[in-house]
Amino acid sequence: MSTNEQWSSRFGFILASAGSAIGLGALWKFPYMAGTNGGGAFFLVFLLFTFLVGAPMLLAEFVVGRHSKKDAVAAYEEISGSPKWRSLGYLGVIASFIILSFYSVIGGWVLTYLLRSFSGSLTGLESNVYGTLFESIIGDPATALLSQAAFLAITISVVQFGIQKGIEVASKYMMPSLFLLFIILVVRSLTLENSLEGVAFFLQPDFSKLTAEGVLDALGQSFFALSVGISLMVTYSSYLSKNANITGSVFSVVGLNIFISFLAGLAIFPAVFSFGFEPAGGPGLIFTVLPAVFNQMAFGNLFLATFMALLLFATLTSAFSLLEIIVATVTKGQGNRKKAAWISGFFIFILGIPSALSFGVLSDVSLMGRGIFDVMDFLASNLFMPIGALLISIFVSRKMKKDILQNEVMMGSKIGKVIFPAWFALIRYIVPAAITIVLITSLLSY
Repeated sequence: MSTNEQWSSRFGFILASAGSAIGLGALWKFPYMAGTNGGGAFFLVFLLFTFLVGAPMLLAEFVVGRHSKKDAVAAYEEISGSPKWRSLGYLGVIASFIILSFYSVIGGWVLTYLLRSFSGSLTGLESNVYGTLFESIIGDPATALLSQAAFLAITISVVQFGIQKGIEVASKYMMPSLFLLFIILVVRSLTLENSLEGVAFFLQPDFSKLTAEGVLDALGQSFFALSVGISLMVTYSSYLSKNANITGSVFSVVGLNIFISFLAGLAIFPAVFSFGFEPAGGPGLIFTVLPAVFNQMAFGNLFLATFMALLLFATLTSAFSLLEIIVATVTKGQGNRKKAAWISGFFIFILGIPSALSFGVLSDVSLMGRGIFDVMDFLASNLFMPIGALLISIFVSRKMKKDILQNEVMMGSKIGKVIFPAWFALIRYIVPAAITIVLITSLLSY
């Protein structure tokens, strides 16, 4: 690992790690996943999985990365002394390829909406028009492919400069702004007519609407929201100094992600019910509801343009981490980062073409009863991430020495000694059992 690849501060690392998921994990995916799985019921199960599975997994990946100081593939071999564990790192790299291939499609949607908000074409419309507008935008092949390519080009342009000069600088300046504007949006959403119906839907659980597949979705979302299960955080934590407090970092990242997921629910669902939208509106929910909300505000076009710019950044921070694990694996910390970033980005674009066209010319193509975009999402979130998390939990609890784990957890932390026994029990027994049970139940019910 190149010595100049290191976070300049733990604060920058925390913001980058939180930003890795906040863009799409919390702002895009959480609202529509909750909307299709009973609202409050999904949120409670998501919180349960986040604390019992997601957070322990995040600490496990931090331990592997910080201890090995290697890329995701080399880290497992370095620690285990066996080349067979390299396949766990490759699983993460493949999953990152798949995720970024359809993430870049959504990133293209955000970029398109940003440009349209600057032109003023997203304001002054009737509330029921935004759904039709969204369908026409994502269904146009030229728009879908060009915006996807543009989003990937921006992602590559940042990642090619490395950790401090690229990813960390971007994260430090834009993430706080996103939080501030989102709070403003929540306040406005809660003042809309009939908004309390949306609050009740989000905070009052209805478990009759939560299926076995919905439980797996909640597990997948707990991974998705923390970017765990595919070794992204192994790569990010490998750039940490040896005395960094990774235990405190876990609490910070988990807290930020839960907070923004909560805000997303309070911003989206009151507006959904106020304007008569369907809460199970699918991946386009944030693109059909938020413009309608801003349209009801004074200086709505300005707020919409600002929010879309910040949403684009938040989406990019997710993409940065996905591309970084690929670039780090290819270069091994020594190769031509710029070349690796652009070549990887090109192949990701090619892989993402079917997803980009799955809402238009390929809308009739389906696999396992799902569209191409949904298949890619299912493979990554509901299969690769849980399976990867299962293997990582086994690796950490069975292949790493307990005293090494304890030293890593306690390093620089005042509470590391207190939480280590509970964390070790979770990562050794509870996490593998929970993942296995939910995976089997979901696959049997599918």
